[in-house]
Amino acid sequence: MSETEAERQEKDLVLECELDAPPEKVWRAISIPAFRDKWLPGQELADAAPISTAPGEEVSYRMRDDEPPFLMSIVTFQVRPDANGGTILRIVHGLTDTRLAPKIPPAANSNASLMMLAA
Repeated sequence: MSETEAERQEKDLVLECELDAPPEKVWRAISIPAFRDKWLPGQELADAAPISTAPGEEVSYRMRDDEPPFLMSIVTFQVRPDANGGTILRIVHGLTDTRLAPKIPPAANSNASLMMLAA
């Protein structure tokens, strides 16, 4: 794992919910557009089609804020059964917008001419 990926994972927002519904029902709610639109409207998504899917286990969508600066992010829904017949839904929301990347200072040996102005 690269250092930048590890740093990104530390900044992700992770939520886990225990649901009384079976995993199959939760999967339908997050993966079928007609059901998903009831709690996650299509206009909240940058693209209504998932960017990755592991059927029955995980689906990821690209999102875009509806207010400036319109940051891009990826939200991933992970579904797994719990011991009581219910579901553990894990939601990972990570900002992926390149505008959030730290600015890299120029190298000290960049051979750029520095000029000092007299006061």
